[in-house]
Amino acid sequence: MSNHIDFYFDIISPYAYIAHKKILKHKNIIFNYKPIFLGGLHKLAGIDSPAFNEYKLKNTINDCNLVSEKNNIKFKWNSSFPINSLTIMRGYLCVDENKQSDYLNYFFDAYWKDNQDLSNIKIITKLLNNLQIDSEAFFKNVKEQVIKDKLINLTSDAFKKEVFGAPTFIINNKIFWGQDRLEYALEEISVN
Repeated sequence: MSNHIDFYFDIISPYAYIAHKKILKHKNIIFNYKPIFLGGLHKLAGIDSPAFNEYKLKNTINDCNLVSEKNNIKFKWNSSFPINSLTIMRGYLCVDENKQSDYLNYFFDAYWKDNQDLSNIKIITKLLNNLQIDSEAFFKNVKEQVIKDKLINLTSDAFKKEVFGAPTFIINNKIFWGQDRLEYALEEISVN
């Protein structure tokens, strides 16, 4: 039996942001953060993103506002949604492990709380500088094939485990999809 929960996420997912904020309240549980590229995962699974369906998008915006308010999470739908999250997700894999948590908190907040356009290199550079991460090295590293392959492999591995969206939690080989399933994953860990 497992004593940790795997958390599959992409910065582009507002529900992954909400789930991340909920996770931060559970300091006594080990969460293994598993970055994926949601666009690639959707392609593998043959899924169309809600971002490209006006009816689903409208409902998603309303739902995210409702859920974040209910959970006292500061949230603002990003006016630049959707963006290509490759640089941000590869960046998570590039930064030192001891900075990954701060990086993720900072970039999640920038996109889903502060309405910043994370497709803008100047904004990314400013955020990196605030985190004392060398932006020149960062932009060089996100283009390295080893980093590209790492994100591709993480995404492919997630798909092989039948992950099809973000956020997804896995514990004891059981899949819990969606921010509203975190409680179910927590119940699974408490059964052990």
